[in-house]
Amino acid sequence: MRLAIAFAVALWVGTSANAQPAKPHHDRAMVDAANPLAVEAGLKILRAGGSAIDAAVAVQAALGLVEPQSSGLGGGAFLTYYDAHTHKVTAYDGRETAPASATPTRFFNADGKPLSFSEAVLSGRSAGVPGAVAMLALAQKAHGRLAWSGLFGDGERLAREGFIVSPRLGGLIGAGFAQAKAPDVLAYFTNPGGDRMKAGDRLVNRAYAATLRRIAAEGPNALLKGSIAADIVARLSQDPLPGGMTLADLAAYQPHAAEALCRSYRQWIVCEPNAPSGGPATLEGLGLLARTDIAKRGPNDPIAWFELAQAQRLMYADDLKYVGDPAAVTVPIAGLLDGPYLDARAKLIGDQAGPPPAPGQPVGAPKVGPDATREPGGTSSFVIVDQWGDVASMTTTVEGPFGDGRMVDGFLLNNQLTDFSFQPIDKDGAPAANAVGPGKRPRSSMSPTIILDANHRFVAAVGSPGGMAIPAYVLKSIVGVLDWKLSMQEAVNLPNLIAIGAYYAGEADKFSPGVLRGLADRGIVVRSGLGAEGSGLHGIIRRDDGRLDGGADPRREGVARGCC
Repeated sequence: MRLAIAFAVALWVGTSANAQPAKPHHDRAMVDAANPLAVEAGLKILRAGGSAIDAAVAVQAALGLVEPQSSGLGGGAFLTYYDAHTHKVTAYDGRETAPASATPTRFFNADGKPLSFSEAVLSGRSAGVPGAVAMLALAQKAHGRLAWSGLFGDGERLAREGFIVSPRLGGLIGAGFAQAKAPDVLAYFTNPGGDRMKAGDRLVNRAYAATLRRIAAEGPNALLKGSIAADIVARLSQDPLPGGMTLADLAAYQPHAAEALCRSYRQWIVCEPNAPSGGPATLEGLGLLARTDIAKRGPNDPIAWFELAQAQRLMYADDLKYVGDPAAVTVPIAGLLDGPYLDARAKLIGDQAGPPPAPGQPVGAPKVGPDATREPGGTSSFVIVDQWGDVASMTTTVEGPFGDGRMVDGFLLNNQLTDFSFQPIDKDGAPAANAVGPGKRPRSSMSPTIILDANHRFVAAVGSPGGMAIPAYVLKSIVGVLDWKLSMQEAVNLPNLIAIGAYYAGEADKFSPGVLRGLADRGIVVRSGLGAEGSGLHGIIRRDDGRLDGGADPRREGVARGCC
């Protein structure tokens, strides 16, 4: 209606003898997230004068309800935030932590052998102390414009009145993986008549509404202290394999805020959260690609995709070897992103894909063993730009679909600690950088990205779910928008290709036959199937004329909508 009225007024003015051409209207703000209900929750906050961070709180509150397979109050997150006034980029770490009782053999059975992955996920040992809400509270205190207590209205209303189960959620409810069959998940998604819920059904969650009311009134202490914290501890202390989390573990949780990790990529500046996120891997991948001619090529050139795949293999080899919680282990970030080191590694890209590349030896690298981590996907990512030009790029997760399958007070708990290496030492006794430890944050692949120009003005933001494939998805999109000059939607739509070691997987049916032949000629045969969670890319570009160009991954149910 607003656009129709604006058009009519412009037409009337255009008939005046002295009329000037009407300037095009551009939305000054935008929310791009994985569910339209969450997008609308964020837009309401922006229309009310809220900041990007205020809207992020509302979006997460809604996503935890309507997309519980991917994120929620019981999970963790990384957030990269751009302040348009100061031109500074801050990284917020809301990664879950292991309880104080955690030992390197946390995922061993009584015989001293690693548990199977499904055993570990469904155990009480898989959940870490949730950090997403505490992280958002820290960021909102610094950058919010509205009262914290007023940011949960849409999420609370949707939980109290009910929402319609989406096709994606409905499909996962009926899926065959372990968490979907867990007792709490079965109970939650069963209708009063005893039928399994499906797409199109209305789901009411009054317990979630009550929890949101408490968080609105008490902040993160509503989860980390008091009766909800006691419920978390009690649920995780139950069989199978109790987890050992205590009230003291929850009360001790602290989110982190620090200057973002930023590096140049051609004429741009790309900013990421620091370790243990996937940000260092994404920046290493870009550093390698900057030493190729990929920018002179395009999405229909097999050599471009070969270069992208080879850069991925090199960045993953280093990431899986060296990245862990920097509070507990030495992570050689400076060495991994150092120019001479990247020069040497980029020479390994070559023109034929050979055996899996070994990790490099960057300056400052400690002696660590190989990693043995499986990282399934139960994650979501969103981007918000507010009317002042501030930007929030956030990736949020409960780890596996429906987390660990255990539910308290209307929300699911995470299985984030299964992101630790199940094998803590190698045959020579060298510890894995990502071994389990008390209070430690597990390595993550989450890479919520913000891109600036040389004058530190906002250019673009993007992020994705996808487990270990996240840096691959984000790299593809950055190359698409910066090097190949695609719209954000076109970049998001590009085929996915994941290259780790000897493993190449992706959307073979979306590549042209010529690209597939060209890759095969260079030793890369793309196998269909992503081997992890598919992408859920969301991103926004600010064009030179001020227009916001959003893109939402068609592989999910998200939308990008502007306002204000």
